[in-house]
Amino acid sequence: MPRVGVREIVAVNQVLIKGQLLRYRGGENGFTTRFEKELSAKIGVRHSLTVNSGTSALIAALVGAGIGPGDEVLVPAYTWVATAAAVLAAGAVPVLVEIDETLMMDPQDIERKITPYTRAILPVHMLNLVCDMDAISAIAKKHNLLLIEDACQGVGLSYKGRRVGSIGDVGAFSFNQYKNLNSGEGGAVVTSDDRIFSRALMYHDVGSYTRNHELNSNEPYFAGVNFRVSEVTGAILHAQLPRLDPWVRRMKKRRKIMADVLSRSKAFRVSPHNDPEDGAGLTIVFDRAAEAKSFASKRRGVERLIDTGRHVYTNWIPVMTRRTHNDRLNPYDWAQREIEYSEDTCPRSLDILARTCRVSLGPQFPEIASYAFARMLVRGTA
Repeated sequence: MPRVGVREIVAVNQVLIKGQLLRYRGGENGFTTRFEKELSAKIGVRHSLTVNSGTSALIAALVGAGIGPGDEVLVPAYTWVATAAAVLAAGAVPVLVEIDETLMMDPQDIERKITPYTRAILPVHMLNLVCDMDAISAIAKKHNLLLIEDACQGVGLSYKGRRVGSIGDVGAFSFNQYKNLNSGEGGAVVTSDDRIFSRALMYHDVGSYTRNHELNSNEPYFAGVNFRVSEVTGAILHAQLPRLDPWVRRMKKRRKIMADVLSRSKAFRVSPHNDPEDGAGLTIVFDRAAEAKSFASKRRGVERLIDTGRHVYTNWIPVMTRRTHNDRLNPYDWAQREIEYSEDTCPRSLDILARTCRVSLGPQFPEIASYAFARMLVRGTA
């Protein structure tokens, strides 16, 4: 994760000295507004909306896109539980899709899971890896489905020259402490669709109808929630944004160094990548789950993916049990057909996750340290 430094401290102090912590008090020259404009330019979209978490960004994106009761949204079996929970928060139901060895949604299984009630595909760029967006975009176009990118774990990454988050109809970012932009908590909705943006803007701020100068559509007003950020968050993000691309480049260099070394091993394979030239995350895959478990248990900086808790669909207890805070608001009762989950819903995903380990790139250390770490992993001494 990128560290908070002097730039962030200076920016936050400016906000505190002025005493205007509400983002709207900053106006056009406020940190949050400037961050949104600069993020839009960097990502290549017309609109960016800063919100208080990646989960909030996903919910606002779904609401902005018009997802609601009766809709099915395809989500991968491997992602943070918030991806599926956000679909439920919008009133729709998640349908689980298998992953392939890239750890991203399997395009072939996407095709198998589409029904007459499918409204959107929600691919997730996990672990600073990227989805096969060519294939997924083609499927979305073929079936006239919305494409909503969960790029919460891929802020700043590119897929074949395009920034993730900008490829679909709308994207969501997270600025949680462990992400490539770090404000502790925070997120953003990014889109070039005016209507989606206007709806997300209204939804994220229940009082946004009093700020109609920010809305560029004739979308009728509707009730929303409060996902706003303070100007303190905006100040941290604005100060940190110039470091995003250097941070990603740093990870890409270390990924190449380590992948070159690890590819010499006969004990495992470097996992396939949907865009190797832009790779900024690294995983390795074994033939057997027991080998992966043994490897991860004896080495620092290595984590077996099946052991990562709520990233694995079988551990999404509220989803698996189809429980919500109020039975009368349960989206599964609004679905057009019975949606069932079990531990066997996505067996191939469980097999892949049991055989795959994430390897830390150590971007905070010199390049030579990444090289040495990779050599130790191959020799089995780490």
